[in-house]
This record gives sequence, structure tokens and C-alpha cells, in this order.
Amino acid sequence: MEKRSEVKNQPVWHSKQGEFVRCVEEKAETLDAAASKGGFTREKTLDLILNLEMVKEKTAEEIKQIWKQYYSAKDTFYAVIPAKKFDLIWKRAQSCPSFLCALPRREGYEFFMGQWVGTELHYTALINVQTRGEGAGSQLILYHYLELQKEKGIVLMTAEMDTSFLNVVEAHCLANQVKLFYATDRPELYDLVETFNHRPSEFKYMAVIAELEQNGIGKELRPDGDFENV
Repeated sequence: MEKRSEVKNQPVWHSKQGEFVRCVEEKAETLDAAASKGGFTREKTLDLILNLEMVKEKTAEEIKQIWKQYYSAKDTFYAVIPAKKFDLIWKRAQSCPSFLCALPRREGYEFFMGQWVGTELHYTALINVQTRGEGAGSQLILYHYLELQKEKGIVLMTAEMDTSFLNVVEAHCLANQVKLFYATDRPELYDLVETFNHRPSEFKYMAVIAELEQNGIGKELRPDGDFENV
């Protein structure tokens, strides 16, 4: 804990670019190796949450309300993503499976590595990579359910987080950055993702912070479950 505190108190630009790139590459390899182990507890499938036979007769809007009601009393967050929007995210995730996200903290920003493992999106704090190396686990996992994508035009999402490390609003801030960088119509934003994946030595992590500040992400977040309003 003392070592984690020391690292957290360092400014985000403390490490040199080359050290930063090596850290990112090492974390990507670690997550790939751990992919076969699944999430925090066990494999998450939609039929464990919803009666799929029952919802076949429901409209997309009715399913959205069911999803909202189910998670409204739980200490997590959720989303209902339009199928076309998820198609764009998924297409880009295939060529760019990882990205760096920034979480506002009292003393500055903390970076998290986001890595797609199938339809799960894993987030791990770079602090943990620095202190634990290959033993660093995920602090947040986003689960995307595609069972209703074709028939109902929606993708359901929910999250599982390490509550000793993140609260719901902080985790939601990280999830917001999927929409900001992967679902964007602005080429310069997605270019950051492509640079991070394919030209890491050219990646400028302060550009991520600049975009978060410009878009107001991390200032006032309310997990309302509506991807369009995230």
C-alpha cells in the first residue's frame, strides 16, 4: 500500500515516454495471457440475468426498461447500446484492442489500460502494473451481451468492478471513454486509438487528458444507463 501511494502521488508525466510504452506493452501481453481465466468470478452469460425466452416478446424499449429496473438497485452501472453504434466500436476493437484511459483524481490523473478480451473490456490501473507486474489484475470489466443485437437492435452491457479500487462513478468515467474514443465520428479522436495500438512510440498520453477536459468527462457523472447520454 505504501508503494502504491508513492506511485499515485507521482504526476502522470513522471515516466519517460519509452518507459511508458514498455509498461503498456507488458500489460497488453499480461491481459492476453490471462484471457482464458475469464472475469472476476465466473463466465457471465445473459441467460443468467434475463429469461431470454420471455424477452423475445418484448420490444427493445421494454427490454431497456427491464435492464434499467434490474440494475437500478445494484452497486454497479449498465448501458443499452444501439446495435449500429456497437458495430462501429466492435469493428475498431478488432484492429485496436487496447487503449489508455485517464481517470481524474484529486492530485491529477490516474491511467488505466483498457484491453478487449472477446466481448469483455478489461481495465487495469498502470499503478498496479508498476507495483505487481504480471500479477496485476483487472479493476473493472465491462460485459457486452450480443444475444439481442440482430433481433432487437440493442447490445446490453453491465460492469463488475473492484470496489476497493473504484467506485461506480469512477468506473463509469472509464466506460464513457469507450464512446468518446471508439464510437466517435471525429477522425482525430480515433487516431489516438490507432496511434496507441500501432505506433506507440508516437502516442502522446497528455492528448487523452486534453480530450477529457474538453469534453467534460469526469467532472459530473451520473450512471443513467443510457449509452446515448453517456
